Amino acid sequence: MVTGFGRGVARRIIGRGIIGAWLCCWLLVMTMTTKTMAEEVPVSGPAFYETAKEGWFWYHDPPPEVPEESDILDNSTITREAGPKVFETRNPSMDNYTINDIWNLHPDEFQGLLNGVQKKAVQTPNEKNILEYLIMQDVARRKALAYANATKFVTQKYSDKFNINQVYPTTTPGISARVQEQQKEISSTILAARENHALLFFVSQGCGFCDRQAAILTYFVEKYGWQIKPIDIGRHTTVAARFNITTTPTLVLIKDGTEQSMPISVGVVALSELERKLYQAIRYLGGETNIDTFQTYDYQKGGALDPGAILEIEEQPWRER
Repeated sequence: MVTGFGRGVARRIIGRGIIGAWLCCWLLVMTMTTKTMAEEVPVSGPAFYETAKEGWFWYHDPPPEVPEESDILDNSTITREAGPKVFETRNPSMDNYTINDIWNLHPDEFQGLLNGVQKKAVQTPNEKNILEYLIMQDVARRKALAYANATKFVTQKYSDKFNINQVYPTTTPGISARVQEQQKEISSTILAARENHALLFFVSQGCGFCDRQAAILTYFVEKYGWQIKPIDIGRHTTVAARFNITTTPTLVLIKDGTEQSMPISVGVVALSELERKLYQAIRYLGGETNIDTFQTYDYQKGGALDPGAILEIEEQPWRER
């Protein structure tokens, strides 16, 4: 007769046997599945641990890249747009060229031949190679001289289109006249703008540069009678923030009746530079210039130093000759 204790032990043994059998079946299934997956996944290269000590860190260069067929330059499709490097050949020979042929080469072809001849002469400096290189250099020099002469001829013949000496002379008397003309225009513009323009002079406590700039502004006020408002950025933080002022001394031009303003200078600026920058800013705020003509003086309008003047020309001189 089996007691209650015996029946409990039997149930535990049977239960453990069932669990053990279930675990064995599960492990068997997982092993077979893993094996099947390993067989299905192709191995593209060596395992990680087999290549762990490869690469630049271990002083191994990477394998060279093999260019695709589309990347290989086909000589049959070479164009001059490819540049002189394409036309450069190793150890070129000038036996197949005449001076006339070399003279009429396309610049890229000429440069390629010149580079090749030079390298050949450096590599093998014998009489023939050096003579070829010197001849190429001589042709290049003469070609450059011909271009310079032709350019001089064209600019002189059409001096009304290309010669800037009429608006920007380079001779001593011309320079003197140009400076006087510019100063006259600057002074008249600044004087005319004093009624509706003013300068904000941003300063700060203990700023020695501000004192230097203030002394220069004294001469400016005596000359032009402008209104200049000193503003301490430590006390008037709102105004300083509005004009984004962080450095002193700073000068800002404002125009009466508008919200227009423009920085003139940061740091100490000389009187002549102040006048020039103020002149340019006044004209810009007044719509007389734009960013393309910002430095163009009024007397230069329509001339060679006026960038947009060429767009107003309707004639086509290259077709008329």
